[in-house]
Amino acid sequence: MMNLLQTLKIALRALRTNKMRSFLTMLGIIIGIAAVIAMMAVGSGASYVISQQIASIGSNIILVIPGSTTSGGLRAGFGSSQTLTSDDMKAIMTECPSVESAAPNVRTSGSVVYGNMNWSTIIMGTTPEYFDIREWGIVSGRSMVQQDVDGGSKTCLLGQTVAENLFGGDDPVGKIIRIKKVPFTVIGVLDRKGQSPQGQDQDDTIFVPFRTAQRNLIRSQQQNSVGAIMVKGKSEELLGKAEEEIKALLDQRHRITNGKEPDYSTRNLSEILAVAEQSSKAMSLLLGAVASISLIVGGIGIMNIMLVSVTERTREIGIRMAIGARRNDILMQFMTEAVLLTMIGGIIGICMGAGGAMVVSKMLEWPTLISIQSVSIAFIFSAAVGIFFGFYPARKAAQLNPIDALRYE
Repeated sequence: MMNLLQTLKIALRALRTNKMRSFLTMLGIIIGIAAVIAMMAVGSGASYVISQQIASIGSNIILVIPGSTTSGGLRAGFGSSQTLTSDDMKAIMTECPSVESAAPNVRTSGSVVYGNMNWSTIIMGTTPEYFDIREWGIVSGRSMVQQDVDGGSKTCLLGQTVAENLFGGDDPVGKIIRIKKVPFTVIGVLDRKGQSPQGQDQDDTIFVPFRTAQRNLIRSQQQNSVGAIMVKGKSEELLGKAEEEIKALLDQRHRITNGKEPDYSTRNLSEILAVAEQSSKAMSLLLGAVASISLIVGGIGIMNIMLVSVTERTREIGIRMAIGARRNDILMQFMTEAVLLTMIGGIIGICMGAGGAMVVSKMLEWPTLISIQSVSIAFIFSAAVGIFFGFYPARKAAQLNPIDALRYE
């Protein structure tokens, strides 16, 4: 019985004899594996981006928005009315046991000026709890404190984008800027957050104390109204319970009885982003499944070529059987050739897929991640294709009658 080394040598010699045919046979496997690797890399990159966006928002967050998402059966915009107040926020903090903290916010947009530089940005009024909920740190200066809110001080925190566009490389802390022509002192610069799940630059924002924003920057029909309330649950497990407590409390405070449409909406951000992440993974698997079709086509090509090879080498098979080769030796020889073809094709495909993923990442500025797991799966799958599609031709070769094989011309 031939050992494995001899079998490999014979298989490699057979593949070298018909180099071009071997390459063309591998082409289907190369394209299939490259497509699978590239698709999985793009999908993993998308999952990474979403997980980063989840981290940038914070954890265990519920957003309470004034106005209903539907009105009279029609969809309405978020925050389409002013139905939430600062008192609602205080009630949520004190009467919902599953809530850790809550912060109101109001927002507007406007021009900000420093010296001869100006920048149009989002201006948000909030309280110190907002930065704890968002897990948003400071890179220079100090954060907002309750005295800033209570005293209505004209101080502000800058996002990274605003700081770069107004001050370049200079330190903004202590400088005076004009927000909607009102002078404000910069007390700190926030850490970088990046894009939100909606694709907005979260660093292109200026934060001012809540009361200051209401008095000096936001023109609201109700002075006590808020644009939204951001709530943090005590834990991920209690997030659903916290949402129920908030709804029950607001229903009671706003006299929402059975059958009446609530004048507010709640959004569990963790659930929404988990669904988005799951959708990204499903899309990645779908693309991988589509790409794997070319692997099956490549496997059929290998079976076809191996059948041709068995026919061409029938006399050779007869001679080997005549000098002592057993049927298992013939089976193993042709199986080894088929598996070698697919594995070599798989290795080339992995390299091409990795290169393609890098090109996509460069061109689209989209992160791609090639994991050891995806490479291992692709390599094992290519070997499995060789075993599956190479078995029939190998079995056909092993079952040849030695006398008939020797007589074959």
